Amino acid sequence: MAGELVYGLHAVAAALKYEPDRVCALWVEHQRRDARLRDLLEAATATIPVQRVERAELDRLSGGARHQGIVARLESQRRGLTEADLPDLLNAVVGPALLLVLDGVQDPHNLGACLRGAAAAGVHAVIAPADRAVGLNATVRKVASGAAEITPFVPVTNLARTLRSLRDQGIWIVGAAGEAEHRLYDVDFTVPTAIVLGAEDKGLRRLTREVCDRLARIPLAEGGVESLNVAVAAGIFLFEARRQRGLG
Repeated sequence: MAGELVYGLHAVAAALKYEPDRVCALWVEHQRRDARLRDLLEAATATIPVQRVERAELDRLSGGARHQGIVARLESQRRGLTEADLPDLLNAVVGPALLLVLDGVQDPHNLGACLRGAAAAGVHAVIAPADRAVGLNATVRKVASGAAEITPFVPVTNLARTLRSLRDQGIWIVGAAGEAEHRLYDVDFTVPTAIVLGAEDKGLRRLTREVCDRLARIPLAEGGVESLNVAVAAGIFLFEARRQRGLG
C-alpha cells in the first residue's frame, strides 16, 4: 500500500490538523461511535474517504498495534529535515535555542516519548543519527501523540560533526552521564543549549562524549535504581532548562 500509515486517536488528529493535505483515507472501527472519534471525523474534510471496517482489518493495517479504532493513510512520505535545515531552524528561534540530541535511541516507544516531552518543553528541534537509530514511524507517531508533527525531527549523517557545528554557532553542548561530576542543577541552561542523551543501554558514545562542553548527571537516591529511562531523563533535563529560563 502506497503512502504512510498512522494510527491512534492523537496521531491521526495531529495528521488532520498539521498535514490535512496528505491524509487521503481513513479506516474506522465499525462498532465504535463515541464522541472522541466523532469529533475527530468531523475534523476530516469531505474529500477524505472514510471506511467503516471490522477491528480485524485495523489490526492488519496497523500490524497488530494498539490503533484505538482508527487508521489513516498519508500520501507519500513528506520531505524529511536534514542537517542542512538546521541553520534555518536556529535562525528562526526567538530567544536562546533549546535542542534535544538523542545519540542512538533505537526503541520507537522511547523516541515517541522523547518527542512528546520535547514538544511539552518547547524544544526547537530534536536531532538524532540517521543510522543505527529509530526514525519516525507509525509507532513513534502514536506514542508521541501529535508531537512528531509539532517538533522538528532532524536525522543527521554524522552526529559528532553536527554537534561541533552547533558548538561553533554558540550552542552549549551538555551531555547526560551518570558518572559526571556536575549535577544538572549546577549547569547554566539559560544560554543556547543542546542536551545530549545516549542510547538506552550504552549511554553516550565516545565521540559524542568528547564533543560535549560539559557532562551532567541526575542525582539519584541512594539505594534506588541505578539509571532512568532515556525519555524520563530527557524530561528531567528539559524541564530544568525550562525552569531556569523562567518559563512557567
